[in-house]
Amino acid sequence: MPLTAYQTQYKRRMKRAIKLRAKADQKARRYTQLLADAIGAAEDAATQMNELNQLYNVDVSTYTLLTQALHANSGQEVLVDHLAQSTPGEEVVLFNQVPDGNGGQELPANPLFGELVTGTPIITPPVDFAQALG
Repeated sequence: MPLTAYQTQYKRRMKRAIKLRAKADQKARRYTQLLADAIGAAEDAATQMNELNQLYNVDVSTYTLLTQALHANSGQEVLVDHLAQSTPGEEVVLFNQVPDGNGGQELPANPLFGELVTGTPIITPPVDFAQALG
C-alpha cells in the first residue's frame, strides 16, 4: 500500500531528525574525548607542578581554576566511562507505520524541520501583561 503525503512527510522529517541526532552524537563523542584528554594532560601537569613545588620548596598552583573544577567535578574517568557505556548508533530507530492522520494531507511546512515556510505567517498579538494581571 503506497504511503500518503502525510506519512511520506513524517518519514522525510524523521530521517532528517535522525541524521541531526547522529551528527550531534558524533560531535559530543569527539568533544568528550578531547575534554577527557585535556583533563588527563592537566593531571600530568599537576603531577609535575607538585614535584617542582617539593624540589624547590615553592607553592605554585598545580591546576588552573578551570582544570581544577573539571578534575574535581567530572574527572577523566567519568567521561571515558560515559563514552565506554555508549556506542555510536546504539539507538536503533525502526520506522513504525504512522497512522494516516490529517486525511492523508501533509501538515504545513515548519522551519523546525528545515522547511521553507511560504505564505503569510500567523502572528499572535502581543499580550499586555499589565492589563492581563488587572
